Amino acid sequence: MSAMIGPLGISHVRMGSGTTWMPDSSPMYATHKAFGAWTAMLHGVAFGQFDHQGSDRGSAQLGIVDWEMAMLMRRVGTGLLHLHAMASLEPLTIGARGYPLLLQTGESYRGRPLHDRQHPHDAVMELAGLFQQPIRRDVAVELYAGVAGEPALGPVAFMHRPSAQNDPLAPLGHHWQDATHVSYGVLTGGVYSRRWKLEGSWFNGREPDEHRWDVDLRGLDSYSGRLTVNPTGRWSLAGWYGFLASPEALTPDESVHRYGASAMFVGNGIRGGQWASTLVWGANVHDGHAANSLLAETNVGLGARNAVFGRVEYVRKSAGDLVLDGIDPERQFGIGSMVAGYMREVISIRGGSIGIGGRVAANLVPATVAPFYGTRTPSGFSLFARIRPSRMASAGGHGGSMEMGSAGPMRGRPRP
Repeated sequence: MSAMIGPLGISHVRMGSGTTWMPDSSPMYATHKAFGAWTAMLHGVAFGQFDHQGSDRGSAQLGIVDWEMAMLMRRVGTGLLHLHAMASLEPLTIGARGYPLLLQTGESYRGRPLHDRQHPHDAVMELAGLFQQPIRRDVAVELYAGVAGEPALGPVAFMHRPSAQNDPLAPLGHHWQDATHVSYGVLTGGVYSRRWKLEGSWFNGREPDEHRWDVDLRGLDSYSGRLTVNPTGRWSLAGWYGFLASPEALTPDESVHRYGASAMFVGNGIRGGQWASTLVWGANVHDGHAANSLLAETNVGLGARNAVFGRVEYVRKSAGDLVLDGIDPERQFGIGSMVAGYMREVISIRGGSIGIGGRVAANLVPATVAPFYGTRTPSGFSLFARIRPSRMASAGGHGGSMEMGSAGPMRGRPRP
């Protein structure tokens, strides 16, 4: 195992999606190889799943949810250069409409808003560079730029959070919280110490369109700011604000103010496993009306091979979001969701592991919404097999990472 220690002695393990921070105690699942002055790291996961969503608006699908990421890192003087590329085959493996997910909303397909489905990720999810440079003993600056990337807006994207590592399905508050993790055109600057980071972004606020194989470049028309504080090795706290100009193609005259905050914790689980939890509040404000979302999710390791996970959400969605024909599209409804799941690692393979698991979700909708689903408690389940790299072995400290100095990377033994 190898990972670079960045400016100020901050472990690479702290890096989440884009320029977000995670706790230093977060696990990392990746493989690596050194090429002279460069270190290459490969991350990724793929869930082959049978997804069944009940009720009158539900459906079933066999598909694969995935993302793959390559990172190149090297020293440049006293600074550190990162080159990031992330891709997904979801446009092929789950199709342009995405996978069934009751009460999910966001983006569009064939001129209509998507509802009760999670849109696929684009084939190109990130294509960006990051440069970090110390300017004092205890302060550094960074610049992040990408054709595809993530602005300083929102929490660590759900696919990268340790608390959601065993759940292949997106949160229902995704478009209230972390939907900008794929933005086509991003420029971010930041200043940070070992405990805090302040950053701002200028980016393209438009959501990707339904043509998932291209790159939807537009002018940089939106902005955001985020403050992150890591008070200890096990905690990461963040708060953010962003202005998104015309994020939805179907309502081009409507812009959104997005606010939010998050808290992430990674500590000890049971029998040597890890316990990771995340709390997120996110809100969208447009035309003076605010819609809030709350999320709590957790993943508890039961030894090295078993884990249980759960997620609880409350989201205010409009009739327009949910496509409730015949109801004022601005009228808001509170919807709730409870998820429970289990994952077991069953096979260790060269450089990785295969696990099997499942999750069930029970939702609650108001009486006015119930006729569209045929019930006030629409529910669903998913069965899946997952493949991912092995967890990188720890080399002391909280982060589970190893330092790469001028002599090159130290090496350790992967573990499942």
